[in-house]
Amino acid sequence: MPEAPKNTLKTSDYNLAEKNKISLQFIEDVTSNADEVQKKVLEEILSRNAHVEYLLRHGLNGQTNRETFKKAVPVITYEDIQPDINRIANGDTSQILCSKPISEFLTSSGTSGGERKLMPTIEEELGRRSLLYSLLMPVMTQFVPGLEKGKGMYFLFIKSEAKTPGGLVARPVLTSYYKSTHFKDRPYDPYTNYTSPNETILCPDSYQSMYSQMLCGLCQHKEVLRVGAVFASGFIRAIRFLEKHWKLLANDIRTGIIDPQITDPSVREAVMKILKSDPKLADFIEAECSKESWQGIITRLWPNTKYVDVIVTGTMSQYIPTLDYYSNGLPLVCTMYASSECYFGVNLNPICKPSEVSYTLIPTMAYFEFLPVHRNNGVINSVSMPKSLNEKEQQELVDLVDVKLDQEYELVVTTYAGLYRYRVGDVLRVVGFKNKAPRFSFICRKNVVLSIDSDKTDEVELQSAVKNAVNHLIPFDATLAEYTSYADTTTIPGHYVLFWELSLNGSTPIPPSVFEDCCLTIEESLNSVYRQGRASDKSIGPLEIKIVEPGTFDKLMDYAISLGASINQYKTPRCVKFAPIVELLNSRVVTCYFSPKCPKWAPGHKQWSKN
Repeated sequence: MPEAPKNTLKTSDYNLAEKNKISLQFIEDVTSNADEVQKKVLEEILSRNAHVEYLLRHGLNGQTNRETFKKAVPVITYEDIQPDINRIANGDTSQILCSKPISEFLTSSGTSGGERKLMPTIEEELGRRSLLYSLLMPVMTQFVPGLEKGKGMYFLFIKSEAKTPGGLVARPVLTSYYKSTHFKDRPYDPYTNYTSPNETILCPDSYQSMYSQMLCGLCQHKEVLRVGAVFASGFIRAIRFLEKHWKLLANDIRTGIIDPQITDPSVREAVMKILKSDPKLADFIEAECSKESWQGIITRLWPNTKYVDVIVTGTMSQYIPTLDYYSNGLPLVCTMYASSECYFGVNLNPICKPSEVSYTLIPTMAYFEFLPVHRNNGVINSVSMPKSLNEKEQQELVDLVDVKLDQEYELVVTTYAGLYRYRVGDVLRVVGFKNKAPRFSFICRKNVVLSIDSDKTDEVELQSAVKNAVNHLIPFDATLAEYTSYADTTTIPGHYVLFWELSLNGSTPIPPSVFEDCCLTIEESLNSVYRQGRASDKSIGPLEIKIVEPGTFDKLMDYAISLGASINQYKTPRCVKFAPIVELLNSRVVTCYFSPKCPKWAPGHKQWSKN
């Protein structure tokens, strides 16, 4: 198996060009020999875990070949292994899933599908995550040279962690990584030279962390060559934080003394090494931030910025116009694809348009399989989670090198940490190949759907329908700041509810008829099963848009964080079901509008009517 690149060089003998060359050659090697690498990865996982209870339970009996593995071991969801996870969480240290000790649990974000799951991990997985991170900048430097000459301003955060009854730590994957020696004691690398000292990232108080990171970023504004956060929403939250607090931040820079609200001693000490009294810089910040328009604020305050590094795929795509506005149209870069279960792959063309982002899975990370997804009337209907697969469906899974161009698949992983044929829940589309390894675009997270009757609306379809509807707001200089949805079954029949938070820039009031048109446009944009339910079966009531007060979605995020969601991994849920969240949203509704009539529907397929 190709050897992973190592980073053990000291500052004095650091050869950046050589390191980049080694990393790019590694990508070349593993993608050229993708099937051989995958075969060896599976053999390695199965041989080292030959005696674990889970594999013995399924009768694998120490065999390591693919064919036997696929016949013996079922494709599973989280619910299938929850009893095993619970045993480990409660302190059972026997070899249940993995021969190596489970070092901690990684908690899912809590907003993809709504449930916080505990993913087992082992110490060596940190090395695999570090490997994937180490590939990102050698790829990027092919497109944007000279990044080693400056710094990255990244807003990174940790979440306070919990302990299971058995004493294992449970925390989000990014918190685990930032608290690890792989991050804290990382060897010299000009590409991990950030404006934020580790102490500011590792501060558990989100206000102090954000304030101190923003302050350090402003102090070093001329050195910043790239900016970012994990998700687009997190970066926009940082810019909005600056909008609220720039006067305090400028005062700190003017006086050279950090605000007394920042009480964490280690943060104060770290920031004071960077913060120096600079009245000229303070004047500059005040002049820029007090201007009426914040268009291009990123390039105005950080003039050497070359790109914005954030995830803008999936439902994060709705933030693209806002990012374009703040950044003066800088490239929006999505570098990698990862989850709590496993780190998957990298974007080998990072300067592409957001709509063209694709990821090449790195074959050494885990053993990958793919379950074909079929759409019927435009709806993903393959195997809706968490349904277990029958024998025929189990046989449909294909290996990494056997996927077909333009086909959609659900990702299934077997990891070094004890997940076997686990359905991640992400739907991917094959858009090309890097040597023998496929490139995938992220389509959506399965199981985040609206459903009243037999209708099923996935988040891609909802996003597209909302995008069509907001065109009605353009003449009024209004935009959609945030939204979520809810299947309201308290009415008979039930109906879809969308909560909209608007950003109003114009002075002309928006008449009710425009919002009614928005409702109808969304319904017209949804699949035929939904439109049949509305127009023919009458099993679905008129769609409703509820306009909520400004700041509602910040409150929603604060509430999610108070329940244990990670600020790093938080994504606005596109569908909400949890009663307290629905109550929170309903308590801030200003006005409601319903679709004025049924959407058009005719039997058969749309394409038939064109013939």
